[in-house]
Amino acid sequence: MTVRVNRPDRRPIRFWVPVLPVALVLLPVVVLIVLAAIVACLVFRIRLVRALGAGWRVVSALPGARFDIEQGRTAVLVAIR
Repeated sequence: MTVRVNRPDRRPIRFWVPVLPVALVLLPVVVLIVLAAIVACLVFRIRLVRALGAGWRVVSALPGARFDIEQGRTAVLVAIR
């Protein structure tokens, strides 16, 4: 993933974030979120297989996504490759 920050009156900052090491560090949190999602599906009577399928489609669509965020004169571009 590449992040670029355009700052007013300064050079832009660009840095690369390795996704795999970050994902491995956040894996315990992801497991807790999946368990909470399963409980929520059971409480609200949502079909678990369809909910997991929809979540997988969102995650698999991330490569190639670009997010542009602007606040005042500062702009941030996040590109997932």
